[in-house]
Amino acid sequence: MPNPKNTIGKNIKRLRTEQNLSQDRLSKLADLSLNTVVTVESGANTNPTIETLKKIAEALKVSVDELIN
Repeated sequence: MPNPKNTIGKNIKRLRTEQNLSQDRLSKLADLSLNTVVTVESGANTNPTIETLKKIAEALKVSVDELIN
């Protein structure tokens, strides 16, 4: 069974790279610290807040569902 927390990070990385965004650029677009983006994407932060996920989803122009599933 896949780890759902890891799925979020993988989805963020995939969407970010598809859009040719660096982690730094994504952090600026999402109004989050670079560290936050790095830890969520790498899976080091296994429990990002819904607020963080909303900001990342908005910056990537996707729904929060697309990050989670």
